[in-house]
Amino acid sequence: MRLEKLLGPDIKLLLKEDPEQLGILLDEIHAEDLADLVGELDPDEAAQLLARVPAEEAAPIFERLDEHEQEELVELMGPESVAQIASEMAPDDRADLFSVLPDAVGDEILEKLEKVDPEAAEDVREIEKWPETAAGHLMTTSYISISPDENVEAALQAIRAYVKEHENAPVYNVYAMDTDERLVGILSLRELIAAKPFDLLTDIFRTNVISVPPEMDQEEVARRMAKYDLNVMPVIDDKGVMLGIITIDDVIDVLTAEQTEDVQKLGAVEPLDVPYFKTTFIEFIKKRGVWLVILFVEEFFTQTALRYYDPVFEAVKGASYYVPLLISTGGNSGSQSSTLIIRGMAVGEIKPRDWWRIAIRELFMGLVLGCGLGAIGFLRVLMYPDQHVDFAITVGVTLVGIVMTGCTIGSMLPLILKRVGVDPATSSTPFIASLVDVAGIIVFVHVAKIVMASVIEAHANGAGGVILHPH
Repeated sequence: MRLEKLLGPDIKLLLKEDPEQLGILLDEIHAEDLADLVGELDPDEAAQLLARVPAEEAAPIFERLDEHEQEELVELMGPESVAQIASEMAPDDRADLFSVLPDAVGDEILEKLEKVDPEAAEDVREIEKWPETAAGHLMTTSYISISPDENVEAALQAIRAYVKEHENAPVYNVYAMDTDERLVGILSLRELIAAKPFDLLTDIFRTNVISVPPEMDQEEVARRMAKYDLNVMPVIDDKGVMLGIITIDDVIDVLTAEQTEDVQKLGAVEPLDVPYFKTTFIEFIKKRGVWLVILFVEEFFTQTALRYYDPVFEAVKGASYYVPLLISTGGNSGSQSSTLIIRGMAVGEIKPRDWWRIAIRELFMGLVLGCGLGAIGFLRVLMYPDQHVDFAITVGVTLVGIVMTGCTIGSMLPLILKRVGVDPATSSTPFIASLVDVAGIIVFVHVAKIVMASVIEAHANGAGGVILHPH
């Protein structure tokens, strides 16, 4: 049984009968588990619980809550209490909190925070000035800096002082900065421990520092940290001034959020702002209904194509039974290609400039896959003795053309969307499948006009079409 389910009833009972005993119980529980516990309580109970614990203990809990939970609790707790908790939060988490609040509420709390902790309020303004998906908004302004003229012992003392002041903050590196706050070198804890106490930092720090500018997109930051296997990344402006650091825990949150959003878009669902069970029925209707309407309208083109080529289907009677099989194969191949390309772009393996290499690769891949499926389709038609060889050839060749078309469209559409500044995940698999449906009908009809020209001409002259009996 999960901890929050086990302790939930006890917490509720203590809130009603003996709130003073809450601190003793909560001291033994990790902040992450406490956040889960708060999420299970009613909003009023959660607000009461956080109000009963000191701000420095409430902050680690509050910063781990989902954004919608934070926003709900802010309304119940009041500006004074929230400002006290915000003053103890990590700078990046504090800035994230203000990002989700309505402007009026955020301004009121920031005004209270200015009185409680002016430095914290200034940190919020510094981080908030950057776009929400930029490195500058992802960073924390809390890190250990020291003059490059100091020695190892001074650096270790700076670490001790920092840890004493920031109990829950992780420590990865010490940053050597000049008087203009420009980063000149970096030292890891491992390097400091291995060095002698009176070694000068200038003799041992690393000057080849991998950093990011504050404008860089958070996904690119995550890719760069993964590439160089880093736990922390400095954020430096164009003048070399160090603005803050981005830690691995924030990058993991970014990757989780981006992946969730992409998966939902691939399923033709507008990304959810809150978890599944927290999303209202009406909100689900809005987020799913819009895409369903778009896809439904898109299928009108399939119906239009079928009606337009109705003479061909009348000439080759029964051929329409094979159309769903053919066009679904094209949709499947297109969905495969789009998924591979979208994922490749997400992890930085594929760039829009690679379009011609991808087009050639997918075209030949579609040819090989199509030939394999075409052979199976050809044999499937010939399994019935009353089928025409011409029709079997039509099905086989159509499958080759449809799979090639599906692979090409599925791979190119995400690249085109990326080029025009639209999220490639918007080219969801249902969207591509619907698009390839129309292309599949066109391919089938044109192949039939070539391979079964005599049958279609005979029907046009009133001789009647060849009757096929697909089972």
